[in-house]
Amino acid sequence: MSGLADALVIVAVAVVVIARQFRASRIDSERRWWLLPAILAVVALREPGILDPHHHTASVLLLGAELLVGLATGAGWAWTTRIWAEQDGTVWSKGSMASAAVWGVGIGLRVGLFALGAAVGVHQDSSALLLGLAGTLLVRAGILAWRGQSRPASNRSGAYRESTARPAGKERV
Repeated sequence: MSGLADALVIVAVAVVVIARQFRASRIDSERRWWLLPAILAVVALREPGILDPHHHTASVLLLGAELLVGLATGAGWAWTTRIWAEQDGTVWSKGSMASAAVWGVGIGLRVGLFALGAAVGVHQDSSALLLGLAGTLLVRAGILAWRGQSRPASNRSGAYRESTARPAGKERV
């Protein structure tokens, strides 16, 4: 894929994902929650320009930093997402304002990494960003699936409560 096509895919996926985080969505741990991140990772890794051959060490460091930012953003996003169960036991999630702040910080860090790479002359392909986005989505989906499954069985039939001291209803972040 060309750089422009990669950028459009990244923007489209990010817009859809960010917009969907503010709608309540059902967490289905049986679903293949890892599939979209896996597809994005394959698309990113099949591109030959993920590393700059003229600045190999610097591009590896920037790629590693991009992946760490992606993983941290995914974890922060998952832990700031409200999660609750309905009376029928289905588990739901919805992003909070803290989730939006995590996204803002993650985007800011990625812009900073891009600026740093440009300042030192590293050619940066959109594949690194796509790989970071795949990491973000994978970690977020995995943590939410785990949070949905790891609740005690006694809480599955009613509103989700993280502890007995908290009132029934949506989890607050």
